Amino acid sequence: MPPIPVKPGIYKIHAHIIGPSALVTATEYAVKHGAPVITDRMNPLPIEQDWIIEPAEPVPGAPYVVRLAHHEQAGLVIAEDKLYVNSVPRGELTKFTFERVIGGVKIISDKGLALRSGHRGAQLTVVPPAPEFQETWTLEFVSPIAED
Repeated sequence: MPPIPVKPGIYKIHAHIIGPSALVTATEYAVKHGAPVITDRMNPLPIEQDWIIEPAEPVPGAPYVVRLAHHEQAGLVIAEDKLYVNSVPRGELTKFTFERVIGGVKIISDKGLALRSGHRGAQLTVVPPAPEFQETWTLEFVSPIAED
């Protein structure tokens, strides 16, 4: 499928897994590559569940970077086929594209791998894309990005 454009802004990213609503969540502890990113129930505090999705470069058709909305230096990176959030230079953030699939979108890394949520609480992984509901996501637009 061809990539689809996404309006830059602050989003909640919902996982399509069986059970209670699950959101992409940055954990509170860091390991070797940063803080693991999991799917978890909606927290009362949005600090680790609001994400900014914006083009990596200001050109039409550019892939996107995803970073925490309330910790603007921290963004998504992939290491050892797992997803982490870490404060790295912007050029080191993983770039993503989005493809429309039945029921939502598929999030594809710059290496052509799909984001996958095995179950609530599991660290997100990247895998070769397959028609699996664990690789389907809903992007819930929360607000535009605040201008400085």
